[in-house]
Amino acid sequence: MCVLGLGLALTGCAGGEGGLESAGPTPTAVGPVRLWPDLPPATNPPIDYGESDIQRVPGVEVADNDVHSVDPVAVVRAEVRAHPDTYTGADGLYERTARAIEACDTAPAACPVLRPYYRDLTGNGRDELIVGIRMPDQQVGVRVYLAENGGLTRIMSTVDQVISVELAGRDLIIRVGSAGIPGYEYRTAWSWDEQQGSMLPARDEIVRVKPSGTGPSMVPAPHLVSPSPTPGGTPAPLPPEATP
Repeated sequence: MCVLGLGLALTGCAGGEGGLESAGPTPTAVGPVRLWPDLPPATNPPIDYGESDIQRVPGVEVADNDVHSVDPVAVVRAEVRAHPDTYTGADGLYERTARAIEACDTAPAACPVLRPYYRDLTGNGRDELIVGIRMPDQQVGVRVYLAENGGLTRIMSTVDQVISVELAGRDLIIRVGSAGIPGYEYRTAWSWDEQQGSMLPARDEIVRVKPSGTGPSMVPAPHLVSPSPTPGGTPAPLPPEATP
């Protein structure tokens, strides 16, 4: 009876509408092919990227590990004072940028520290502090700070000719113009890496922004973009050249 029932069921399906139809021939799957398999492995182990960017900010206390309680200018100023005459690397700033940061209290309109933003980028349930620093030649420094153990740890620092900075979930996406490849831009998504304890450039891509044979570049002027303003209190106004 089971065999008979199965036969009737199959007959009914074949005779009605909505039966299976062929989608055509399936292309042959092509797997990855390793080139030069006899090459010897690298003798030096890879360096953990981002490890050197992690740094405790000296002299900054954070009440209840709440980054909203700290002054972003004071945070950057503490790093400037801890690394004087440092112009390259994660701590590097232009000399005139460092001088302007020291004068932010007396000349706020010329202060290069942009309005801060806050987002839980690490998934620990608390906001991290995101700071932008205007520099010469349309460059912007982007730094992220994590509050822990009553202080601040810098978990990201990068400088480039930034087109925009965007928040998407727990990712910080930085768009940078490409000087070497006209008509293209770089987009890097920085993500929290728990093993390294820092933000790493997890995804990097080159995107065409100007079709071939068209007019001027479609890349907008550099500015910082974020979906939400600073919560709590009224943020300091942006300088005219940093206003989106």
